[in-house]
Amino acid sequence: MAYWDEDIETMNGKSLKELQSEKLVKLVHNVYNNSNFYKKRFDENGIKPEDIKSVDDLRKLPYTYKKDLRDTYPTGMFCVKSTDVSRIHASSGTTGKPTVVGYTKNDLDAWSESLARSLTSVGVNENDIIQISYGYGLFTGGLGVHYAAEKLGATTIPAGTGNTEKQIMLIKDLEATVICCTPTYFSYMIEVAEKEGINFKRDTKLKIGFFGAEPWSCELRNKIETKTGIKAYDIYGTSELSGPLFTDCTEQNGIHIWADMFIAEIINPETGEPVEDGEIGELVITTLCKEALPLIRYRVGDLTSITHEKCACGRTHPRIMKLTGRSDDMTIVRGVNVFPGQVESVLLSIPEVTSNFRITIDRINELDKMVVEVEINDEMFTDKMADLYNLQAKLEKELLSVLGISASVKLVGSDTLPRFEGKAKRVIDNRKY
Repeated sequence: MAYWDEDIETMNGKSLKELQSEKLVKLVHNVYNNSNFYKKRFDENGIKPEDIKSVDDLRKLPYTYKKDLRDTYPTGMFCVKSTDVSRIHASSGTTGKPTVVGYTKNDLDAWSESLARSLTSVGVNENDIIQISYGYGLFTGGLGVHYAAEKLGATTIPAGTGNTEKQIMLIKDLEATVICCTPTYFSYMIEVAEKEGINFKRDTKLKIGFFGAEPWSCELRNKIETKTGIKAYDIYGTSELSGPLFTDCTEQNGIHIWADMFIAEIINPETGEPVEDGEIGELVITTLCKEALPLIRYRVGDLTSITHEKCACGRTHPRIMKLTGRSDDMTIVRGVNVFPGQVESVLLSIPEVTSNFRITIDRINELDKMVVEVEINDEMFTDKMADLYNLQAKLEKELLSVLGISASVKLVGSDTLPRFEGKAKRVIDNRKY
C-alpha cells in the first residue's frame, strides 16, 4: 500500500505547530525522567520540564552533540530498559569506538513509516522491485531502506555492496525498477555496464534511483539521469537519527522533513543562533517520536538551508536543500563517515610512525580513493624494503579496522608533511560534487 497520509502531509502550519508542541512537551518530560544524561544537562542549564510549553520554547533547550554519544558509549543515553530495545545499529567514531543507536519496536515502525512516506512521494509502490545496494549490518543504510520498501509492499533485492557485475546482472535479470546506493557507486555501475555493452535505458526496467550517504551535485544528478533515463532522488538521514529517513519528492526541490516526527532548525554554526529560511547553516534536529534514543536539538553537522513554503507537490512540511558540506572535520568516503581523529588514533598506537599525516581523497573512475600519507619516525627508520612493505600493510590493516573502509598508505620521511600553527588541514578532498 502507498503511504500517502493527506491529513498529515498537507497539514497547515498552525496545526503542525500545535502537534509539534504537544509532542515536544511529552518528549522533554520523558527524557528528564528517564535519562540521567538529559536530566544533568537540563539541570546544568537551569531548565525544568515545566519551562517548555510549546515549540516557541525550543531555543531554551541546550544542544546535543555527537560527542555526547561518544562520551556515554555504549548506551548511556538510552531512555528505555535493555529488554525494550529491539535492534542496535552503530556508526564509526573518531577513536574507533562506534556511535551506538538503539531502537524499540515503535522506533523501527516510525523509521519505516518516515521513509515509506518519502518513497511514496516519488511514486514508489507495491508494484516496484527495489534493489538495495547499500551496506547491510551495523550500517543503517541497507536495512533502513529494506524495511520501508517492505512496508510499501514492494519486492526487495538485498544486494548489499560490491560485486558490481553481479549487481548489474540482478538489475537486468530481476527487472528492478528502483536502485538505492551511493551516487558514486551507481556512476561506477554505469561505466561497468557500458563496458559490458549494457545500456540502462535500453536493457533494464530501472525508472528511479535513491542516492545518498555522501554529498553529490546537481551536475551528477543530471549526468545519471541523462545516461540512464531514470529519475535520481536525494535520500537523507544519519545513524544517530535512525538512518535513511527522508527523500525529495517528484519536484526535486528539497528534501521533505516530516514535521510530525521531527523538528528541524538551521543555525549559524559559529554562534548557535537561528538563521533565516534560505540561508545556509548547520542542521539541528529534535526527534519527537523516538523512544530508545531520543535526541533534543541534535547538531547534525551538515550544512544546508531550509524552506517552510508549501511544496508544489502539495506537501506542507519543511524542506532542506542539497547539502553543501560539513561544519566539523568529518568527511564522507564511499558512504562512510571518516574523521581525521580516527587516523590519528591508529598512528599513535604504532611506534614506527609519527602522528603527523595527510589524507588525500580523489574520485577515480567514479569511485572514491583515499590515500593516507604517514611520516616514518626517525628512530624507527629502516631502508629495508621488506620492513617498509610490512609497515605499510600493518597500517592499512589497522586503518581498515578502525575506519571500516580501505585506505592506501604512503610512507614518507619525517618532517615531510606540512605543520600548522592553527587548525591543521588534514584532508585534501579533490572530488568534484
